[in-house]
Amino acid sequence: MANHKSALKRIRANATKRLRNRYQAKTTRTFIKKLRNSVSKEEAVALLPKVTSMLDRLAKKNVIHKNKAANNKSKLTKFVNAL
Repeated sequence: MANHKSALKRIRANATKRLRNRYQAKTTRTFIKKLRNSVSKEEAVALLPKVTSMLDRLAKKNVIHKNKAANNKSKLTKFVNAL
């Protein structure tokens, strides 16, 4: 276990950030599933910008890789356009 005050603070901060990152990533995955299961085009078109924004935010914070975000956005956009 770390003995330095700053190291203990980093451990606490990292734990907090990890929880926040896990929560945001899980929420984004849930919205992606909701978008994939949508039947009406209107619902999907309304949901796409929100999901895209969430993916961009995760990529910006390095929770997911930027290419993964780009691939997901591309596939979801193709899916919505095909409806």
